[in-house]
Amino acid sequence: MANGRDRREPVFDAPAASAGELDDFRLSPEDRAGGTMARQRASRGGSGNSGRGAPRPKSPKRRRGGRSILGKLFYAGVVLCLWAVIAVGGVVAYYAAQLPPIDQLTVPKRPPNIAIMASDGSLLANRGETGGRTVSIKELPPYLPKAFVAIEDRRFYDHFGIDPMGIARALYRNIHRGGVSQGGSTLTQQLAKNLFLTQERTASRKIQEAILSLWLERNYTKDQILELYLNRVYFGAGAYGVEAAAQRYYGKSARNLSLSEAAVLAGLVQAPSRLAPNRNPQAAQARAELVIAAMNELGFITPGMTKTALSDPAQPMRPKGAGSVNYAADYVMDVLDDFVGTIESDIVVSTTIDPTLQAAAERVLVDELAAKGQKLNVSQGAFVALQPDGALRALVGGRNYETSQFNRATAARRQPGSSFKPFVYLTAIERGYTPDMVLEDSPVNYKGWAPHNYDRKYRGPIAMRDALALSLNTIAIKLNMEVGPKSVVQTAQRLGISSPLQANGSLALGTSEVTPLELVAAYAAFANGGTGVIPYVIAQVKTTDGKLIYKRPAGGGLGRVIDPSAVAMMNDMMHNTFVVGTARKAQIGDWMMAGKTGTTDDYKDAWFVGFTGNLVAGVWLGNDDGALTKRVTGGGLPTEVWHEFMKIALKDKQPVPLPGQQYFRTPAPSEVPVADATGAPQYATAQPRESGWVAPGPQARARGGEKNFLERLFGL
Repeated sequence: MANGRDRREPVFDAPAASAGELDDFRLSPEDRAGGTMARQRASRGGSGNSGRGAPRPKSPKRRRGGRSILGKLFYAGVVLCLWAVIAVGGVVAYYAAQLPPIDQLTVPKRPPNIAIMASDGSLLANRGETGGRTVSIKELPPYLPKAFVAIEDRRFYDHFGIDPMGIARALYRNIHRGGVSQGGSTLTQQLAKNLFLTQERTASRKIQEAILSLWLERNYTKDQILELYLNRVYFGAGAYGVEAAAQRYYGKSARNLSLSEAAVLAGLVQAPSRLAPNRNPQAAQARAELVIAAMNELGFITPGMTKTALSDPAQPMRPKGAGSVNYAADYVMDVLDDFVGTIESDIVVSTTIDPTLQAAAERVLVDELAAKGQKLNVSQGAFVALQPDGALRALVGGRNYETSQFNRATAARRQPGSSFKPFVYLTAIERGYTPDMVLEDSPVNYKGWAPHNYDRKYRGPIAMRDALALSLNTIAIKLNMEVGPKSVVQTAQRLGISSPLQANGSLALGTSEVTPLELVAAYAAFANGGTGVIPYVIAQVKTTDGKLIYKRPAGGGLGRVIDPSAVAMMNDMMHNTFVVGTARKAQIGDWMMAGKTGTTDDYKDAWFVGFTGNLVAGVWLGNDDGALTKRVTGGGLPTEVWHEFMKIALKDKQPVPLPGQQYFRTPAPSEVPVADATGAPQYATAQPRESGWVAPGPQARARGGEKNFLERLFGL
């Protein structure tokens, strides 16, 4: 291009160029469509391929995909993670949809507890599904909630409801030990399970548990969550919550637990049945030591506290007696609905039960049965004691509550035998009879029915006072037919007997069944001067914050059911039971006492009901299956039980007179029966005596054997 001679101008009509001259303008195989394949074909063809000459050199090989293997793996991992997140989100959303809407979710109310208190304010028993009241975390000693945190969830105050570190630690230990030895659930998760879910171990339940744990952490403080947990967790033996557990295992409030006792309860929740301190004390103590060590490691307690707790292990409460207080608590629950209706929060029920008298009644009943029950073929008993106004002071429904929860004092109807006779005599008194009137003790026979006295002897003319004291069957039957069985039924019902009574000739012998509670309550009218009572055990009911729900009104009862003069005559005759009758061995010091023994004709049931001016008590002994005793009478074992109880109940108290005592007639020496060689009482005189009583009704005639008695015997 230096001069014009080298310049060429394009010529469009020039002659065709030679093949060699056109080589520079031909497309290479790479420049053609499908360049690589064309190049390969050219390479295979060599110089002889279509005469197009030698192939061009190969171009450098390019890496496929444009990225390394590590890059591909990273990319695949990201994609998998995204899909996993989407899958987990879908699963969580599905199971979350099975729960109530989050905006409507609330912590369910804890089932209410009923604390049943004795008359002195001490706790008798807890009733309800939980077994103990709710306690706030502020009421508890500081080390108690910390014990649960130390052993169950040491990162409780650091996590958000789910603890990834705890889960990882649990997985590692489980893999290392070749089994499931540790769980990864937090206290929040355990609470969520207890509040909202079942105990099944499924993946779906764990997912819902995690969702609910997050909800709890968002809506409650850590201390609130811990307080909910302590009041809901199960400790075995029917105890839900730390207060119920403290009462169940140590007989005290959770507020008063020692460090070693708190450690036992904290360790117990892992396996309540296996670690219960009253069933497996060694395992419970070993677990408690782990709790104490964890608390020391975390700085929750000082080394000195640690040493003290380890050197003084907790001792579970030993069961006291036969657990008879539970019979009284069951009776409280039976009648509670009548006064308070539906219970929606914890309540405190104050009762009339005296813990000292309750323990005494249980002890004497159990001890007497243990000493003589097998020999006399008596396996069961019941005991009731109440004040003359109807306030229950002791109630024992059986020999041992653990082996039988059936309450024989309130629910068992048994034949009262001769202890029913006072209702017959009272009816006669109200018709004009008096204690000094003489009746004829003679055989009775009607169409083959020939009732006889216990000793099969007849005394001829005898004062009505002594006939009751000696429990003569023939006199009671004659009086029953004289006044009419229907009238006797009405008298018994007026005094409080509510069981069905058969108005027939054998009614006087106590063949219609009654419960011990209603029989003792009916006798209360004699002890208080003639007022019928409705036995009661509940004095008042309050909420735990002191709000009064119910208070028993003053003067509740049946009103006057016996005329005062009739009360005086009846008490005179029943006092005679302790002077010359079947309860002579039961007299205590200077106390004026009255009562009546009872024995069924076939010796299935034996009773004694007696009273002073301040206490009425009754005993029943027998067998649940109706098996015959070995001739146990009311004047024997039942009277002994009653006597031992009354010695304790009246100790250090001033004697109280019986209603109408000032009118009692003291029999002359010649009128007092003496025992013959067989022990049967025999009268030194059988002459009729003048009555010193003013009858409440028309004056009755002295009664002997009436000619038309047999015709009236079953003429109902």
